[in-house]
Amino acid sequence: MNNKPVAIPYQAVFFDFDGVILDSVEVKTRAFAQIFRAYGPEAEKVGVDYHLANGGLSRYRKFDYVFKTVLNRSPSGAELQKLGEKFSELSLQRVLEAPFMPGALETLRELKANKIPTFVVSGTPEQEIKAIVRHRGLADYFREVRGSPQSKEDIVADILIRYDFEAEQCLFIGDSISDYETAKKTGLDFLGVVKAAERSALPEEVAGNQLTATVKIKKEKDKHT
Repeated sequence: MNNKPVAIPYQAVFFDFDGVILDSVEVKTRAFAQIFRAYGPEAEKVGVDYHLANGGLSRYRKFDYVFKTVLNRSPSGAELQKLGEKFSELSLQRVLEAPFMPGALETLRELKANKIPTFVVSGTPEQEIKAIVRHRGLADYFREVRGSPQSKEDIVADILIRYDFEAEQCLFIGDSISDYETAKKTGLDFLGVVKAAERSALPEEVAGNQLTATVKIKKEKDKHT
């Protein structure tokens, strides 16, 4: 038996955005803390902890969770809208100015040079994430930029069907457990991005401390003879 790995190009690569393309997770953590602080210290702690444990989820699901868990009620539609507007006010400009994650831009360039389609699959509202991608000059790197209110799982499934991709020949790159679960549920390979010296809830075998372009372009499979 020969276990020599054989490199096989991915059909497509799916990216989360915050903490994967831009180093913007802390910006949003501070925004959540400020918003939830208005509802008391317990709400702030629960909200920040939930955000950090579920980085890929929509902000509205995080608002809803805190209201139900701490305030014992569901937020109204008007409250959710107001909270969403406040969140954008607190975070958007800082996200637009955030640095790239190590290796992210190089990875996008190499994927584009190798003509491997890439997609953004974000928990950020779709119009907002599209505006951020355009503002940062990244639009030409991505075939599509998608966001909430659709779930990441539904977005990936839709793209797989429309482009006729095989799930096992595609890669999802994310930084959260929700990203990992999206990849598992849709059948994609997964690569976790973890900042150096930071702890992560991601399984150790799928987590790395930076993006490496060659890792994303080539899929290693064992060749059994």
